[in-house]
Amino acid sequence: MSLATPAVLADLLPASSTRARGLARDLALVVGGAAFTGLAAQLAVPVPGSPVPVTGQTLAVLLVGTALGARRGVASMALYLLAGLAGLPWFAGGSSGLGATFGYVIGFMVAAAVVGELARRGADRSPLRTAGAMLLGNLAVYAVGVPYLAVSLHVSLAQAASYGFYPYLTGDAVKIALAMGLLPTTWKLFGRRA
Repeated sequence: MSLATPAVLADLLPASSTRARGLARDLALVVGGAAFTGLAAQLAVPVPGSPVPVTGQTLAVLLVGTALGARRGVASMALYLLAGLAGLPWFAGGSSGLGATFGYVIGFMVAAAVVGELARRGADRSPLRTAGAMLLGNLAVYAVGVPYLAVSLHVSLAQAASYGFYPYLTGDAVKIALAMGLLPTTWKLFGRRA
């Protein structure tokens, strides 16, 4: 993609002169996004009465998806998921493999696709549009994570929502506010060069 028409923040990086270098750049972005998400997952605070901790994961997922775009964002979250399934301890709080919260990890791929596509359409360039994109990304995570939690714990969907949705709304609002400041400001700082 030409620097004259960047679709997402990652497109602001210098264009590669060969296809192989372009693929290497994309691979580095995908691996970096997965690693960033894994690091953010280690910021985990247990919530009394819930198997779902408060983490920095969701913010990382939404930032990665938005910055990399749908294709690279989904690839990054797929790498995150597969490495965690293979035993790399980088899910929330150093866990790995299948668990009650694995549905949220699956939801990360959906969220990355949603916010990545919205970013390609310019949703990350103003605070209000960023808020809308982040809200939809969060809902995508919950749309997969909460039903998976219900099945995993053998509880009703309403009970799963009380464990893994309602307690996190305030934290999600804070994360959305951070993204509302960070993403449009990044475009203003670096997008002028595009």
